[in-house]
Amino acid sequence: MTQEFALLKRIYNVFDPFRPLPAGDPAYVDCGEVRGEGDILVEVGREILLSDRKTCQLYAGHRGAGKSTELLRLQQHLDEEGCFVVYFPSDEEDIDPEDAQYTDILLASTRHLLEGLKDSASPASLLNWLKERWQDLKDFALTEVALESLSIEAQISQFAKITANLRTEPSQRQKIRERVNPHTITLIEALNQFIRDAKEHLPAGYSQLVLIADNLDRIVPIPQEDGRNNHDQIFIDRSEQLQALDCHLIYTVPISLLYSNRAADVANIYGNTQVLPMIMVQTPENQPYQRGINKVTEILQKRLSLVEPSLSIVDMFEQREALEKLCLMSGGHVRNLLLLMKEAIKYTNSLPIPNRALQRSISELRNTYRNTVYFNEWEALARVYQSKQIENDQLYRGLLFNRCILEYRYLNGDGESQVWYDVHPLIKGIKEFQDKYNQLYSS
Repeated sequence: MTQEFALLKRIYNVFDPFRPLPAGDPAYVDCGEVRGEGDILVEVGREILLSDRKTCQLYAGHRGAGKSTELLRLQQHLDEEGCFVVYFPSDEEDIDPEDAQYTDILLASTRHLLEGLKDSASPASLLNWLKERWQDLKDFALTEVALESLSIEAQISQFAKITANLRTEPSQRQKIRERVNPHTITLIEALNQFIRDAKEHLPAGYSQLVLIADNLDRIVPIPQEDGRNNHDQIFIDRSEQLQALDCHLIYTVPISLLYSNRAADVANIYGNTQVLPMIMVQTPENQPYQRGINKVTEILQKRLSLVEPSLSIVDMFEQREALEKLCLMSGGHVRNLLLLMKEAIKYTNSLPIPNRALQRSISELRNTYRNTVYFNEWEALARVYQSKQIENDQLYRGLLFNRCILEYRYLNGDGESQVWYDVHPLIKGIKEFQDKYNQLYSS
């Protein structure tokens, strides 16, 4: 391996788009000033710290926008303020986002609360619930052993085995739900008894308990016969159960849920949902926004400096204009930004990155978006690009979920939050989009 290839390898890996940054990571960049002045520590964290009652909050944003990184910051902040936080990324071990129901979330929450608090509370109430259901559930734990013959730790692990089957065994998934669903109320009661005991025996320095269920925003919308979808069933129809746990709760939700005919119901149930918008790299007038471009450039520079402190991100490219093009083509979407950078490096033999390598990475991701859009959606995208607004319609919800439409926010001169939408910049270069736009708006 040559020295130059070794350098490219290190740089390539530091732009990993699928790894959320842990709290305090030196690569973190505070982008609040170009995201409508939002701050999760204030908007979500202060609600928990100020409230005398338990809270249940939703946190939304496009997938890959950086929600997990912000939630890990919040976890550390709450920990420093005396909150014992149980955080889990739901889709990694517990929930299949292609097929998820409320029961899956309840079982995953039970599992992680048990594991996180096993040294602070007696699991007796939950283990008694499991014993009463054991005859129905033991097949899914892959054991014929009587529960009573197992150690406490082994009994607790049975919850993990059952939730693991929800994630990895599609053939077993519905059977588990059918056997648990009639008993969710008693499971919540048992879980709350466990939570109350845990809150009385938290480690020194802690006075509150917080559960954060991340990555629920990745649950794919599945339309139902009545015109609604599984998002409505989970977060609205089952809202009473989602809120029932006796601790502070934070659930991530798909951004598309906030733009349905049930949006008012979501607000009435959960209060204001905090949204992490895109980094604003362009204005509503389709002009580059330099403050946002500078912030996106800083994200790249901080990661680069971790492996090569002497190298400027500007010098990574043949031309400075190429760096600005990368920033603009990302749409201010952090995962797309890192993915474009990583792919451009993959097609580079030696620095600086050739314009041709960057263009290839842009073209390949653009093709991904082209394949995402259905024929009947080009007109909706053209109308969003023209108006910078979206309609309350299932079609627009799908485009939001798929990140074909991006949400941006800024504060006006009076300090009021302004929300606007735009088509992902990569889509603007697709012929089908251009043809439809010209058909609708060319004079």
